Amino acid sequence: MGQDKPTGRVLALLELLQSQALLRGPELARRLDVDARTLRRYIVHLSNLGVPVQAQRGRDGGYRLRPGFKLPPMMFTTDEALALGMGLRAARELGLDGILPAISSTQAKLERVMPQGLHRRIADLNEVVTLDTRRHGAGQRQLGSGIKDCLPALSAATRAQQRVNLDYLAGDGESSERAVDPYGLALRGGAWYLVGYCHLRQDLRTFRLDRIRALQALPASFARPQNFDVQQHLSEAIATLPRNHTVELLIKADLAQAQAWIAPELGQLSSTRGGVRLNAQIDALPAFARELAAWPFAFKIIKPIALRRALAAHAQALLDLAS
Repeated sequence: MGQDKPTGRVLALLELLQSQALLRGPELARRLDVDARTLRRYIVHLSNLGVPVQAQRGRDGGYRLRPGFKLPPMMFTTDEALALGMGLRAARELGLDGILPAISSTQAKLERVMPQGLHRRIADLNEVVTLDTRRHGAGQRQLGSGIKDCLPALSAATRAQQRVNLDYLAGDGESSERAVDPYGLALRGGAWYLVGYCHLRQDLRTFRLDRIRALQALPASFARPQNFDVQQHLSEAIATLPRNHTVELLIKADLAQAQAWIAPELGQLSSTRGGVRLNAQIDALPAFARELAAWPFAFKIIKPIALRRALAAHAQALLDLAS
């Protein structure tokens, strides 16, 4: 058939099955230029996509589509379904005026033509994935092949409340095997995260999807806490990660004003006498000084003293540019 990629051969197989009532296995394999084992794998792939391929054994046996089956006008690979599901979900959460009816109608059209298996994958994503749709800088990570492979599997396990086993590589290079009850998935700060109960640590933990090297669904279920807020937990987890510097500020504003301006993952805010207290963990003082310079309200640096010097250096650099 001249197809170079497996996906092309699978689509060619589908075209052949549509063209004739029954085709023998050797003939299909010859026309696709594959061996019998590969042909069986392609048949399984079509079945997973919701195409009802029937196998008839015996001398005159072969493969055919279920009688009466009508192929939808559109077929989607797993990657395409993932892209469509995430795209519609992101568009919905952006809340653009006038676009929500179009999103709903598009979703309805896709559901009518999409095979049941892919429909279920998108339903999993819609139920358990949350997206932080704020704009991020150039450091935003792409949906790499590792994330793309594990995201549908984790979505299905999360929705079914099924425990998974993770082969996980931590940021410090430590490798571990962990049984995890997945509570939810989220995109935040340009990275994908899994939040769940880790049986190794006996506590809630957050895992970066790009650090999951392998995963396996386990024959064990769990009960997810009701009204569990994945984004809120993720914000608190990121804000309290140990970093190079511990920062404490007194902000001259009320709590609502501070929360409206300061990203929750930056640190923990609490009302106190004279304003709002910010406790944060940061990696670089100069970068944080630049962040402070953009704030619309006054503040007092309680610690560290080095942050005052970094802020003064940034202010002097601005003065030099102005002059």
